[in-house]
Amino acid sequence: MKVLIALDAGPESAEIVREAASRPWPAKSQFILLHVLDPYPFGKMPISLERAKNAVRAQLQAAAEALVQGGWKMEVDVVFGRARQVISKVAKSWKADFVFVGSSGEGALMRVLLGSTARSVLRQAPCSIEVVRPLEKSARRVHQPGLRVLIATDGSEFSLAAIRSVAKRPWPKGSTFRVIAIPEPFMPLSQFPFELKEIEKLNTAVLKDAKRYAAAGAEVLARAGLKVREGTPLPTDSDGKEIVKEAKQWHADLIVVGSHGRRGFDRMTIGSVSEHVAFHAQCSVEVIR
Repeated sequence: MKVLIALDAGPESAEIVREAASRPWPAKSQFILLHVLDPYPFGKMPISLERAKNAVRAQLQAAAEALVQGGWKMEVDVVFGRARQVISKVAKSWKADFVFVGSSGEGALMRVLLGSTARSVLRQAPCSIEVVRPLEKSARRVHQPGLRVLIATDGSEFSLAAIRSVAKRPWPKGSTFRVIAIPEPFMPLSQFPFELKEIEKLNTAVLKDAKRYAAAGAEVLARAGLKVREGTPLPTDSDGKEIVKEAKQWHADLIVVGSHGRRGFDRMTIGSVSEHVAFHAQCSVEVIR
């Protein structure tokens, strides 16, 4: 597996690399630590630009220590350009399977702005993405081995791809998995000209489908030897918000969702469950393509 880790020059870079190094990866996986340096502020100062590039490369080498100690094949690279454009291009040319990008912890207003590098990468990258939030060293983490991984499914081929991605990876000993399917919101009696019995039948069918999706996903993971449970929480809000809420209540370390790959106007008008989860969850989020 080829993993691109996009880093800025901040102090959290080493944390993101350590988080990536702690994850399960197939044997012979390889990594590239990438920083995109914007040359615009340097104007006509080529010597200063070259010095900045060398300084950033040294920071990447220091941040890479966790991968070096793990024995992984690794390289670093500093390229010029705008990060929100270049990261996806490098991922495509390098044929990356995964892109790790840090979440800068911006406030609610900043999270909705399209200028976010992580948001742009999530929309443009040709491969699976993880928005990384390093794990907090809580008491629960100290006493429980492994990871708690929440996987959301809607029964689609995209969700199944995410589940299969989880099933084929080696996970730390003691990891637990929970597959959830959010039923479509139940039809309110006051807004549809149906008889009560018809609405009850529709709601029952919706819940039954959700349970079937969760059970099917759990079965795939169980066949891979993973410790798994399933659930179908009744919705009181949008799918994205329900997934974030379930992850918080279950103290998930990682959320995995499939991407339907919407682009452009379709994404802006319909919205994206995976994108909402990626930018509102309190833990790291994988969006599998």
